[in-house]
This record gives sequence, C-alpha cells and structure tokens, in this order.
Amino acid sequence: MVLLLAAAPVSAQWLGTPDPKVPRTADGKPDLAAPAPKAADGHPDLSGVWMPNTRTLQDLAVGMTPPGDVPYRPWAAQLVKDRANGARGKDDPAASCVPGMPKLIVLPYPYKIYQMPGVTVILYEGFTTFRQIFTDGRALPKDPQPSWLGYSVGKWEGDTFVVDTIGVNDKTWMDNAGRPHSDALHTIERYRRTSVGTMDVTLTIDDPKAYARPWMVTTGASRLIVGQDLLEYVCTENNRDVEHLSGDGRK
Repeated sequence: MVLLLAAAPVSAQWLGTPDPKVPRTADGKPDLAAPAPKAADGHPDLSGVWMPNTRTLQDLAVGMTPPGDVPYRPWAAQLVKDRANGARGKDDPAASCVPGMPKLIVLPYPYKIYQMPGVTVILYEGFTTFRQIFTDGRALPKDPQPSWLGYSVGKWEGDTFVVDTIGVNDKTWMDNAGRPHSDALHTIERYRRTSVGTMDVTLTIDDPKAYARPWMVTTGASRLIVGQDLLEYVCTENNRDVEHLSGDGRK
C-alpha cells in the first residue's frame, strides 16, 4: 500500500472527454498557459481535474518555506524517530485505507474541484473520498466532533482561495515519514490558479500540541488534466494482509 502511495499512478481516468471550457491554441491544442478563467463572482475558477505535486508525501519537510527544522514538541520528535525505526509501512494508517489530513491533498492520484456558490467540493480519486469547503459565511464549529478529514471553510484573499480546516482526529500521519499531529491540528491551504494549466498550493500547519510554532509547506504546483476524468478507487486490497507489510513498505 505504501509503495502505491509513493509511486506515480498508472493513468486510471476516463479518456477522450475534452472540456469545452479549456481554451485552445490555433492548432487545436489546450492552451494551458492562458490566463486563469474567472467564475461568475470575478474570482478565479479553480474547477477542473488536477494532478497534485506529490513531493511532500514522503517528507513534508522538503517543502518547508523558508527552509528549516521542523519545530517539534519533544514527544512529537520522539514519535517520528520511533516510527522511523519500526514497521513504518505496517503502522501507517494509510495502509488500512485511511489517508487523513494533510496527506490526502498530496496523494499521487487526481482530484476534481467543483467551485459553486456557497460551497467548493473536492472529489479525490485516491480512496474515493470527498471534502466540502463551505464558502457561505459560516464559522468553523467551536467544539467539533473529531473526524478523519475535519471541517473546512473557505474564503478569498485576492486571487487566492484560503481553506481553514479543524476537527481532524489524531489517528493519522501527516506524511509517509510518520510526522504526527494532535486533535488541535489547524491546517490552512492556499490555492492560487496562476494559469489555465497550473495551480500553486501551499499549506500551513498550526498544531500547538505537537509543534512549537506554525510552519508552512510549499507542496508544489498542481497541473490541470485535460480530456480525462476520475474513476473509482476502492482501497481494500491490504485490509486483511497488512501484517505482511514490512518496515520499508514491501510484502
């Protein structure tokens, strides 16, 4: 399972389904360098099928901005060491089909954004799951019931879509290196579509129980997938065989 998460995916999308909203060059090819499209409210339209940059899936720290040391609390630093020395592939909750946050946003599978008035919905091919990011002005819950993906609200800061998420339970890992988080985790995602074909994504991790201060990660740009769509991905293959996963993710 861990090898599947680490590897580039085999194309699993519907083929030959062009989006008529994507501009074309004179020779009929998608013009991915064209300016980002606008929604009816004047903000950039993030809608489309996107492939994330997965460089931070293995190690969130490679994307730290500015570069530096992860500001662990002592217990969190020790837990990362323990996980590195143990059966990492077996113990990762993703091996039991639970990706968690923020790992979900950098899995090596495409995701699809539907930007609508009042809510932006993201469908993730990996683990066939979804998120609702409410933009209707509601506040985050004051006492959220902890869940796997938490509760999210979004707002626009200029041309950047900012997503605040809280209420994530403490049962998952943030990356394949085993970085932990507590139930106090607050993530801030920033999505900025810089052209038709490119969207920059950054992530701020604010978890005062696990880290001494907030730290920011540049996950890298997502790229638009043209002419394809999502397929179902049901993660069940290793549910009964997880005890055979070794520490390096091999059976």
